[in-house]
Amino acid sequence: MAEAEEGRFRVEPLLFHLAGIPSYLVVAELAINQVLRGALPRPAGYPEKLRRTASERWYGTARATLAYAKANHAPAGRLTEVAGAIATAAVQTGHAVLAGRGEWVTNEKRLLERAGLRGVDGVIGSLGVRPDQLCEAVADAEVLFERAMG
Repeated sequence: MAEAEEGRFRVEPLLFHLAGIPSYLVVAELAINQVLRGALPRPAGYPEKLRRTASERWYGTARATLAYAKANHAPAGRLTEVAGAIATAAVQTGHAVLAGRGEWVTNEKRLLERAGLRGVDGVIGSLGVRPDQLCEAVADAEVLFERAMG
């Protein structure tokens, strides 16, 4: 909780999570779930410093993920890598949007819906195989994510 209050966190890889999980997930669990036995500390709310740092870091990572795809994978026609980068960046942006709102996230299952990013399905669904089509898809994702960030 002290790390979250100071706006510090790590992102840990975890199976089945595209973007990994933030170390503040345990604080989110304390904030939104009911303690069944004993007593545990409960955060008063979403820490203001974490709102700023988490939103900036997640969105910065999403932009870097797309930039790499645009510079390396899309021009080479690597469809799978572009699709994966867009999906990963969407989830990273979802974390950024919700952190900016001060909304706790405990998993990725409904993250895109909550963040208003379900439109990424259309971007991925329209992927072509030519480099110009892949570059266009990355650009479309950039616009979608920027709009979600407000």
